[in-house]
This record gives sequence, structure tokens and C-alpha cells, in this order.
Amino acid sequence: MVKAVSLLSGGLDSILAIRIIQEQKVNIVAVHFSIPFTSKKDKNYNLSKKLSDELGIHLELIKIKKEYLSIVKNPKYGYGSNFNPCIDCRIFMVKKAKEYMNKIKASFLITGEVLGQRPMSQRKDVLTIIEKESKMQGLILRPLSAKLLKPTIPEEKGWVDRSKLLNISGRSRKKQIELANNFNIKDYLTPAGGCLLTDPAFSRKMADLLKFKGDFGLHEIELLKVGRHFRLNSESKLIIGRNESENSKLLKLAKIEDLIFSPIRVKCPVAIGRGDFNKENKTLACKIIAKYCKDSSFQTIKLHCGKNTVDNTITVLPIESKEIKKYRI
Repeated sequence: MVKAVSLLSGGLDSILAIRIIQEQKVNIVAVHFSIPFTSKKDKNYNLSKKLSDELGIHLELIKIKKEYLSIVKNPKYGYGSNFNPCIDCRIFMVKKAKEYMNKIKASFLITGEVLGQRPMSQRKDVLTIIEKESKMQGLILRPLSAKLLKPTIPEEKGWVDRSKLLNISGRSRKKQIELANNFNIKDYLTPAGGCLLTDPAFSRKMADLLKFKGDFGLHEIELLKVGRHFRLNSESKLIIGRNESENSKLLKLAKIEDLIFSPIRVKCPVAIGRGDFNKENKTLACKIIAKYCKDSSFQTIKLHCGKNTVDNTITVLPIESKEIKKYRI
């Protein structure tokens, strides 16, 4: 029996692609990628694991960490509407899937891509680019749109019956939902997939990070996922927790050189300052933090401002609402 690797994100398209090829007696092994920019990566993986168990196939988790950052920093094919390097991302994942294919001696790759569904990465010309860049010409089978594309090697060699493949295109989900009902598939992720790089608010933080700290690593990415972010100047940044959970996360993510801002006898969020803080910026940071304290409109707020074991107390009035917008990322 011929063996194939299939990408499984937990989304409906990738599930359907597997089910369609499963019916042709192909031995399928699924791979799920974990990247730093997934908002619900545990949920995505857990669902993919559940689905692979239901489908009776092995699921291989491939964690992509530092090496993925180079794509985000400098994508060959540029960004989408936000900070999403979708084409470069897809090429990277196909290359990684190819490595796994070679390891387990699989013959081709299955994906849930639908022609024209995503304007940046699923155009016909881009699908060709992805195959060429990953050196996978003719080896990527896209069952949902196969009849609209050039026959692949699996089809030409008779491993897969082309007549049983589909001709879905465009952004409508109607045909996929009909197929899901036919296959009794009920549990799957929404089409958005939870990639933070497509989120406008997160993208602004990424752009700021790339501008002021181009050598960022995974630690900085984790920090972007937490709290409200403020750029005080080119050398200093403030991150304020939104709730108790985020306060706790911020303290865990704080480096030894970071400033810790904490309230004194008032309900107020915790914040960390990263970079070079002079007296003026410390005061500005405290004013911004004070704006998020409860009942802060008509009273001064005292905060501890500390680095390591050295700290001091700063008393401020909250910053005015119209002023805070100048610093919010």
C-alpha cells in the first residue's frame, strides 16, 4: 500500500482531504505543525490528535521554533494584509513535511488547500511557486481542488483515482460543509485557524518589535501575547497586564534587567518596563499604569518601581485619555 503524509491543522479542509484519500486505500500519516504564532496551539493540537485518532491514523507533532522567526523577519514573498508571510510560511511547512516524508519513506503529500480560497497563498500561480520552492513538483496532492489543477504524480501513477477527486474553488464553504455532513464530521476548527500574524492588533506589536529590536527571539514573541503594550520612546517599552492571569504571566516573563511596576494599596495592574528607563520615562510609565487602576480618575496613585532589589516609590496622577493614545501600540 502506498504511503502519504497529510498536513492536519484541525480545520475542515485538511480533515476532508484526508477522508477523501483514505477512501482510496492510501496509508496516511498526518503531521501537525506547532508554531510560535498560534493563539490556541494546545487546542489546535489536541483537536488534531482527537481527529487523527478518530480517523485511525498516526499524528506527528512538528514543533517549529527559532528557525521560523527568520521567515517572519524577512519573508521572500512579503506579507499579507497584516504581518502574515503566508507564502513563505507554506513553503517552509511543505519543506518540513518533505523531510518527514523522506524519513518514513512516504511517496507524496496531501494538503487541504482550496484553489482561490485564500487570496495570498492559494492562487494557482502561488501553488506552483510553493511546489517549486520546496522541490515538490508534482508531489503535492490537493484533493479538494485536484480536478482544477494539473494531474499530480500520484494520479499519473495510479496511486490515486483522479475521477474521485473534487473541483472546489473560491471562498464559499458550502461544498465543504456538505461533505462534512456526508462524512459525519462535526468537530473542527474555524477557517481563521488562530494565526496571530493575521490579527491587526498583534501585527502592530510585531511591527514595533521588528523596528526597535530586530534581533528578537521567542521570549519576545511570548511577551507580545500578553497585556497592553506601549512604546514610550525608541529605547523603552511598557507592558501592562489586563487581569490577574496576565499579571502573573508578565512576572514570569520578566527578565532580571526589567523594571517591575506594582501598585501600593490600590487595585491596579502589574506592569513591566523593558529597555532603558530614565526618571522621566519611569514617571510616564506610572501615569499610564495609573490610568488602568480602579477609581483612578480623581486621586494620585503610588507605585513601586523596581529593578532587582533596588526600588523606589513614584506618586502620580493618571495620564489623560487623549494622551495615552500617543503611546499605545
